[in-house]
Amino acid sequence: MAQGFLPGQHAIEGYGNGGFRFGGMSHRGSILALPSGIYSWDPLRPEDITLASLETVFAEPKGTIDHLLIGTGVDLVPLPPALAQKLREAGIRPEPMPTGAAARTYPILLGERRLVAAALLAVP
Repeated sequence: MAQGFLPGQHAIEGYGNGGFRFGGMSHRGSILALPSGIYSWDPLRPEDITLASLETVFAEPKGTIDHLLIGTGVDLVPLPPALAQKLREAGIRPEPMPTGAAARTYPILLGERRLVAAALLAVP
């Protein structure tokens, strides 16, 4: 994962211990799994998920993401209403859930060829 980016779509193969496995490699820390690739992502806590932290999601070509699975850590933490509204205005349905559920759901939806992306906070 050169400079925090692995091009292409990759299923999440595992999660925990502060990171994720995908594409035959592992990464410590949070990630964005987007149509263009997997990116290292700075947020550590649910309150760090902001419009600014999701700018890479908004930069993806319009129409390439219908659903954004948002792994909010160990527990489900709802998104602030204004952030959820901005995502919907961009044509993206936000789906917050615990990171484990998001990491397990993402590869299923990817396998079904859905227009899905994931923003996943690392969990212990």
